[in-house]
Amino acid sequence: MVCAEQPGSALAGASLKSHVQARAIPCIMVTFPVMSETSYAGQCFCGAVELVVTGEALGAGYCHCESCRSWSGGPVNAFTLWKPGAVKFTKGEEHVATYNKTEKSYRKWCSLCGGHLLTAHPQWDLVDVFAATIPSFPFTPGVHVNYEMTVLPMKDGLPKLKDFPTELGGTGEAVPE
Repeated sequence: MVCAEQPGSALAGASLKSHVQARAIPCIMVTFPVMSETSYAGQCFCGAVELVVTGEALGAGYCHCESCRSWSGGPVNAFTLWKPGAVKFTKGEEHVATYNKTEKSYRKWCSLCGGHLLTAHPQWDLVDVFAATIPSFPFTPGVHVNYEMTVLPMKDGLPKLKDFPTELGGTGEAVPE
């Protein structure tokens, strides 16, 4: 074997390139495994449906809109946002049911236990995996959206938006805590 630069090898990007060009150097090639992206597993209430999210969340925060409050059964919904390709069902996808009140939100849950899983937002190319669905995910909220509709004021120092950021079609207008 002759040493040469190869992606994933111990010599990739090494300064031995000039020596390799000058003469062939016999060596043992050592490869290292490529570090995989971080993944977080989740499931419905009964465990019949399992999912995994992979990579970095695009955002996390709290939604105070009436639809999210009604769907979650609480005064606020803790969300994590992912690209659709980062979210995969790994078990029980045949038990996933969907309801869409509007074209903006396709809410998914387990048809066996009723456990809520996620909401797909196709117009934004985003999936909101509810923070409670992926308990090992280090939930670090960055914003409150639809705060104008809040029924539970939260004084946590995070930005509070009247509706959505401008990138998602909202006004991006901040409102006071």
